[in-house]
Amino acid sequence: MSVSLKKKIAEVFDEPGCDKNQGKSEKERKKGCTKQLSPGAAAGGCAFDGAKIALQPIVDVAHLVHGPIACEGNSWDNRHSYSSGSQLYRTGFTTDINELDVVYGGEKRLFKSVREIIEKYNPPAVFVYQTCVTALIGDDIEAVCKKASEKFGKPVIPVNSPGFAGPKNLGNKLGGESILDYVIGTQEPKFTTPYDINIIGEYNLSGELWQIKPLLDALGVRILSCISGDGRYHEVASSHRAKVNMMVCSKSMINIATRMQQKWNIPYFEGSFYGIGDMSDTLRQIARLLVQTGAGADLIDRTERLIEVEEARAWKRLEKYKDRLKGKRVLLITGGVKSWSVVSALQEVGMEIVGTSIKKSTKEDKEKIKEIMGDDAHMIDDMTPREMYNMLRDAKADIMLSGGRSQFIALKARMPWLDINQERYHPYAGYEGMVELVEEIDKALYNPVWEQVRIPAPWDEMDAGMLAAEPFAPPAKAEGQGSGHGHDHGHHHAHA
Repeated sequence: MSVSLKKKIAEVFDEPGCDKNQGKSEKERKKGCTKQLSPGAAAGGCAFDGAKIALQPIVDVAHLVHGPIACEGNSWDNRHSYSSGSQLYRTGFTTDINELDVVYGGEKRLFKSVREIIEKYNPPAVFVYQTCVTALIGDDIEAVCKKASEKFGKPVIPVNSPGFAGPKNLGNKLGGESILDYVIGTQEPKFTTPYDINIIGEYNLSGELWQIKPLLDALGVRILSCISGDGRYHEVASSHRAKVNMMVCSKSMINIATRMQQKWNIPYFEGSFYGIGDMSDTLRQIARLLVQTGAGADLIDRTERLIEVEEARAWKRLEKYKDRLKGKRVLLITGGVKSWSVVSALQEVGMEIVGTSIKKSTKEDKEKIKEIMGDDAHMIDDMTPREMYNMLRDAKADIMLSGGRSQFIALKARMPWLDINQERYHPYAGYEGMVELVEEIDKALYNPVWEQVRIPAPWDEMDAGMLAAEPFAPPAKAEGQGSGHGHDHGHHHAHA
């Protein structure tokens, strides 16, 4: 691992926005938060995957993966981050290095690839991702990017986050470090207003950002930049002129919020767009902080009026589901901010949470879960597939909400399942999203297919019927007919 990368990882681990980190001794802090994987354990994503996930939703730049084609194949377009304009981010670019490059170095190939992208697509910037192989052979992507930037007169941004550096989560933060070092503060917005905010750690999955934007538009609040969902290079580069930062997922990009606070004095808060109560609290927080930084005081009253109207509208639409969902038990296998914000959202409609995963949650997330669910909160650190299956089979839960990898466990247990992770097709953010989430849960729970799949198969019914009937008496043996055992005995005796 290069010296610069080690230094960067040490900086990321010394995170001032993390309370847990600040409570550690100097020595403990240097170790960081990365748990070593036990042999044979699945790692989830690697650091490269994390960096790509964090930055790919910047939609108008070219994302070039410097490494073997498999790295790009694995990370290409695997999340439903939607764009309202350019589709360039969905084009897979890779240097596709081969054995010769491993022997002689892949820097020339990288330079040529950058040139080809700029000639063919002319994007506002090129992001270059380091991978394990190219980091191991010692390719200096920082130097190549600097040279290419000078030569072509375009920002070429190195994202030094090879897979072996650590898990996906570290990669998210290293991706954030790249845009802090090379992008944010390099351009100026056309104009600024006292109502400008950035949203950090929101990826516009299935278009969730677009359910929030109309609410902010109604208040006259402008999203100067979303880092990174439906993002544009120019917006990210000029995001340092915002008045307030909202942090959506602190696990992935807290370093951007803390560094922007240090450097440009932009206050930040962590909020959630999931659930009616949380959505309203977020709008209140945004209004309060904007007024503190110079916006008109009437913003707070206007926000309250909007909340009143939107909450009433949402509850009116949710009314018909309340009786159908009351007391239904949910097993929630997700992580990060969703582990508490979806909990509070489902409790609002009367559902009961039998367990929520905290595998990818911060200390603050866990505190929030305790706040919402009480001290006896069923927080699951790392649930094995077998435990999930047993929980569903023993009907401790009526439905499971999780990512796509766990769906087969629910299907095997003949239980309804709903995708709550990044591959889903439905947006669940804001008031609209909450109505949609409840609608989807209702559809999943009351789908007639579950009645069908739980009916025993005809052969199972037959077996059960046969067991219940009187067992047959064994046929009477004919006189002089010995048992098999007797024959055996005689046989042995003869040999003896």
